[in-house]
Amino acid sequence: MLKDITLGQYFPGDTVIYRLDPRTKILMVVVYLVALFTASGPAAIAVVVGFLGLIIALSGVKLRLLVRGLKPLIIILLFTGTLNIFLTPGEPIARFWIFTITAEGVYRAGILVLRIVMMVMGTFILTYTTPPMALTDGLESLLGPLKRIRVPVHELTIIMSMALRFIPTLIEETDKIMSAQKARGADFETGNIFRRAKALIPILIPLFMSAFRRAEELAVAMESRCYHGGEGRTRMRQLRYERRDVLTGVVGVTLIATVIALGVVL
Repeated sequence: MLKDITLGQYFPGDTVIYRLDPRTKILMVVVYLVALFTASGPAAIAVVVGFLGLIIALSGVKLRLLVRGLKPLIIILLFTGTLNIFLTPGEPIARFWIFTITAEGVYRAGILVLRIVMMVMGTFILTYTTPPMALTDGLESLLGPLKRIRVPVHELTIIMSMALRFIPTLIEETDKIMSAQKARGADFETGNIFRRAKALIPILIPLFMSAFRRAEELAVAMESRCYHGGEGRTRMRQLRYERRDVLTGVVGVTLIATVIALGVVL
């Protein structure tokens, strides 16, 4: 299960999505999420689904990789869908003990689960195709106007970059610790939920110690390189909008307009 967590990982590639400016990709994710949760009918949702399929095809990211990243969310998806199926009032189609399944509940649960899946896939495309430093630079550039009101934009984006960068590292570290504990006879898969939670204590303690050690090493490395925040810093790679970024923006505006129009007409 740990190997299925791919959030924050970057997979090198050379497609049109990879070559987009990171600011364009961040803005397009925002536009995509707005369109996804604005879509109110089957036709509008179908348009957003088609848009996501087009983006996946253009990015070159394998669908199998995206589906694998959804595995850790299966419990959340099942729980969310079940609640909507049984708690949404409407026309009954089946009864089980004190629970009633309604047609409206099934429809609402399906739409909600589909939206969550598509939301996660859309954000995965962003992190899979954008290096963490490029993502940080793009976000800092977009939030640049907030510096005028003394918001520490650079520091916030650096924190985000470090968090994304160390998610795969911590997952790998956790997998190594679990393998070492299993080799010593630890059992993490049997017993009730309380016993399983208690069995995780030998994992959490060394994991926290490793995380604090890595944080201290990173702080020392940054200080030794005379890091003092964003003041006076320059970038090796300057961000520039190109024609493909403008065309992508037009596509995003068209997506929003289409979803709104379908919601009004249908």
